[in-house]
Amino acid sequence: MIPVTEFRQFTEQQPAFRVLKPWWDVFTDYLSVVMLMIGVFGCTLQVMQDKIICLPQRTFSPNQTELMCPPPSTKNESIVPVHELKGLKTNLDIQQYNYINQMCYEKALHWYAKYFPYLVLIHTVIFMVCSNFWFKFPGSSSKIEHFVSILGKCFDSPWTTRALSEVSGENPEEKDKKKNSASRSNLDTPVGEGNLEKTQSLRSIPEKIVVEQPVASVLDKKEGEQAKALFEKVKKFRLHVEEGDILYMMYVRQTVVKVLKFILIIAYNSALVSQVRFSVTCTENMLDMTGYRYFCCNHTMAHLFSKLSYCYLCFVGVYGLTCLYTSYWLFYISLKEYSFEYVRQETGIDDIPDVKNDFAFMLHMIDQYDPLYSKRFAVFLSEVSENKLKQLNLNHEWTADKLRQKLQTNSNNRLELQLFMLSGLPDTIFEVTELQSLKLEIINNVTIPAAIAQLEDLQELSLYQCSLKIHSAATSFLKENLKVLRVKFDDARELPQWMYVLRNLEELHLSGSLSSDASKNVTLDSLRELKALKTLTLKSNFTKIPQSIVDVASHLLRLCVCNDGTKLVMLNNLKKMVNLTELELVHCDLERIPHAIFSLSNLQTLNLKENNLRTIEEIVSFQHLSKLTCLKLWHNSIAFIPEHIKKLTSLERLYFSHNKIEILPSHLFLCNKLRYLDVSNNDIRFIPPEIGVLQSLQYFSVSCNKIENIPDELFFCKKLKTLKLGRNMLSVLSPKISFLGVLTHLELKGNHFEFLPAELGHCRALKCSGLVVEDALFETLPTEVREQMQAE
Repeated sequence: MIPVTEFRQFTEQQPAFRVLKPWWDVFTDYLSVVMLMIGVFGCTLQVMQDKIICLPQRTFSPNQTELMCPPPSTKNESIVPVHELKGLKTNLDIQQYNYINQMCYEKALHWYAKYFPYLVLIHTVIFMVCSNFWFKFPGSSSKIEHFVSILGKCFDSPWTTRALSEVSGENPEEKDKKKNSASRSNLDTPVGEGNLEKTQSLRSIPEKIVVEQPVASVLDKKEGEQAKALFEKVKKFRLHVEEGDILYMMYVRQTVVKVLKFILIIAYNSALVSQVRFSVTCTENMLDMTGYRYFCCNHTMAHLFSKLSYCYLCFVGVYGLTCLYTSYWLFYISLKEYSFEYVRQETGIDDIPDVKNDFAFMLHMIDQYDPLYSKRFAVFLSEVSENKLKQLNLNHEWTADKLRQKLQTNSNNRLELQLFMLSGLPDTIFEVTELQSLKLEIINNVTIPAAIAQLEDLQELSLYQCSLKIHSAATSFLKENLKVLRVKFDDARELPQWMYVLRNLEELHLSGSLSSDASKNVTLDSLRELKALKTLTLKSNFTKIPQSIVDVASHLLRLCVCNDGTKLVMLNNLKKMVNLTELELVHCDLERIPHAIFSLSNLQTLNLKENNLRTIEEIVSFQHLSKLTCLKLWHNSIAFIPEHIKKLTSLERLYFSHNKIEILPSHLFLCNKLRYLDVSNNDIRFIPPEIGVLQSLQYFSVSCNKIENIPDELFFCKKLKTLKLGRNMLSVLSPKISFLGVLTHLELKGNHFEFLPAELGHCRALKCSGLVVEDALFETLPTEVREQMQAE
């Protein structure tokens, strides 16, 4: 016989694919096996037994219009006793009989009776191929294999059990109590009442199973990383599969083919099954070969084939009805959409999204296998579940001890913790109670919980490109304790709304680029609640000073606007900032000094760095700013210093570096309170001797100019601590350098010196680390001077 296992290749599939085979596919697979056995059995009989037996018919009545084989004798006929059995002699040998049998089988027997087993075999194989074609087709099999692989990992993941147990609101101890009480109640329940539980719906079964599973209290690092990778796989797979519906269409088409095949088989088999007859009359003319014209034949397997054909029709009928039910299921239910509503209700995870197309179709299929798969798979579609997992992994990775090791003291002398590009905020951070400053950079989905209140010393918070959510209790804590807030944003909509209620905030620093339209219409919410605000920094691309700044005009002391090269046009709001002591307008493309500044009578420091200033004639109006002590006009295009500079007698620090100044006017040195003067990186060729008037001068830089000589009067400024003369055209250093007894930093590198004066040894405060000069030039100093400078 032909073994049935030879046909295994038509239905062979991975065992894991069974989750995508609903009950009707399993049922039709069994029906196919039965029909296959019928076909194989019939084919085996055809091969192993005689197909037909024929005998010549010698007597034929001329009046007989139809040739008929003699009917078989009945039981009622009398049997004539014969003493000697003698057959009719036909004078035919065995080869002639074989020839007659073959000719009558081919010519006289109906084709349906001859090929019935083969038809059954072919139809069954087609059914098998249709049932499993979507598992083999390249365009669909890869998606199915990927889905089943992910599904199995999601089902077995410890995170799934943990997530479902957490949302149920029960801890493991409570579950053990429930299980024990449930087992006792089952023992006490009568048999009749216990049978009522069997009528529960299928949807209620998964909930029971989940409750009874053991819950892992803590995931180890490896399990956490595996679950994290699963979330990424599910996201990518969902994006890929939801794009098309090839799986759905493939399953629909193979079902339609099976229905059409069923109709065809029923139609022609019903009409031809009567052609399977035991007695067959053969009228082939074989007179020349055998001497006979008519033959009476018996189809030896007709009776068996007739029974098998009726049995086969019954199986095909059941198979077809099952296919019709499948078609009804396919077209009556919207299988290209899948809702997790029942999962959301049972688990309490409300953010599980509904899916569509092939993703939805596969979930409908596994629901027919076991709805528990969909429930456990849904955990990995939830953003809330993913965030919980990330939080758990974060807590494992960033322990409190590890966070303490990262603590550093920042520029404000606060103990600071900086976290960069994490997936969230570790809960362990709230155990570091000594923390004073928290800096978060490029961290998405940050949630600040009420536990931040444990950080009683926290005064400074920096948020650089972070999307933040905050608990109401945390807002109350920050409102009372936060002193400094720094926010770097990409879009003005990312600015946290809770920052406008921080009534004890003293410093607010906002940094981020705005679109061209947004910069013209930028609006900050009212800052009226920021009663303690002293410093405000805006680093963006504004075209005007925001109106809301006026809300803090009465107590704001420092305002810094860094505009990234965008022209700042409207500055009228500055006039209302009467209490400002420090103003910075950096990189604002200013061509003149704004007149609004002249109204700031309390101004002490003015910084106009990196603008486009060419002339500063307006400086005469600064004489009304009696408290102005620091003026920074560096990194501009200023060509000369006007005479009116002498009226700024209160100036102590003056920055003119990185301009185009060629002449240092003598009236500059009438600002006799100057302690800091920087005119480096210009085109200056000469230093006036009037510089000796600056008896308070402590810092003087003329590096990167074209100076050839240093006036001796410079060395009368005996308070000089820093003198920078590098990269000029100097060739001689005056021995009067010895007058600078408190000099600690001297820069001479990049000039044309041939030797250094030995009088440098009188500068007792000058050490080797503070002398910037070529090594060869340093060697020209006497040995004792070098040793003195090298000594600590």
